[in-house]
Amino acid sequence: MSKFSIENHPHKRLNPLTGDWILVSPHRAKRPWQGQVEKAVSDERPKYDPACYLCPGNERAGGKYNPQYQGTFVFTNDFSALLTDSPEGKENEDPLFQATSETGICKVICFSDDHSLTIPEMEVEDIRKVVDVWCEQFSELASNPRINYVQIFENKGAIMGCSNPHPHGQIWSSSSVPTEPEKESKTQKEYFEIHGTTLLGDYLKAELINKDRILIENKHFVALVPYWAVWPFETMVISKRPVQNIAMLTISERDSLADIYRKLTIKYDNLFEVSFAYSAGFHQAPTDGKDYPEWHLHMHFYPPLLRSSSVKKFMVGYEMLASPQRDITAEQAAQRLRDLPDVHYKKQTNK
Repeated sequence: MSKFSIENHPHKRLNPLTGDWILVSPHRAKRPWQGQVEKAVSDERPKYDPACYLCPGNERAGGKYNPQYQGTFVFTNDFSALLTDSPEGKENEDPLFQATSETGICKVICFSDDHSLTIPEMEVEDIRKVVDVWCEQFSELASNPRINYVQIFENKGAIMGCSNPHPHGQIWSSSSVPTEPEKESKTQKEYFEIHGTTLLGDYLKAELINKDRILIENKHFVALVPYWAVWPFETMVISKRPVQNIAMLTISERDSLADIYRKLTIKYDNLFEVSFAYSAGFHQAPTDGKDYPEWHLHMHFYPPLLRSSSVKKFMVGYEMLASPQRDITAEQAAQRLRDLPDVHYKKQTNK
């Protein structure tokens, strides 16, 4: 019998942040591809769209108008998933039928007044302004005694549920800690109590030695393909210093975050020469006033594209019923992303 090889043989990998396992089947990546591979239609948009409800001066739902803003703009979501005035209550008479009320505040952040842009096409100094808004909004929401978690995220692309192409993201803050951050709270605390260091701090040190999955490194942050990645080109951005939340970042660290956010998304766009869709967001410590030394700020990127701009990865069959599974290994995905140019494909001189 041949010796086991992680590059060639089916195996499972553990995600220490969630405790979940993923099936990796690298031999399947060698099978012939008979699906269509093509470039997407160009996604050129005007700087201002009179029909866009996020552009400066335009009308939003319910007759509200955006100001003639320049740069960033923040407002409370007109269709918030969480409301501040939901009455308290629960249903728990039967252990099989339980529900409890949930309150919160949902914000929309326009990254730019320019409708035509996306993060990888923005200047780093303008992305830096977005980072500042994230920090300001986090601090404001975290100070609310009814808010115990602040989720900052961005959905990019219609296939990721983005209802408007104007460059924007969202913040949903809630009275309870959501499922995924709650999982990460548990695992990070268990690790910290045993080792006295953060799980992601030790993980990052090991990855920087190994380098197989490292994509970009700057002074304060690292972008990599996690060892346990589920999505074909899933990545993480991890702070080198184990801060608990985004508001704890120094001026220099904010600069580095803006820089790596832009560089990573440029590589995404260059992969298939398309405005690359993803859902991305920060995981950080709860805001309930307790101390969380085990928490280590990081950002997840979950992109669905697999083989081209039109071929997507869906969770189906075995993955929905049994376990997540991937064919291309994390190392192979990292190599492909690492080899891409650092200049956006629209600005490359040979285009």
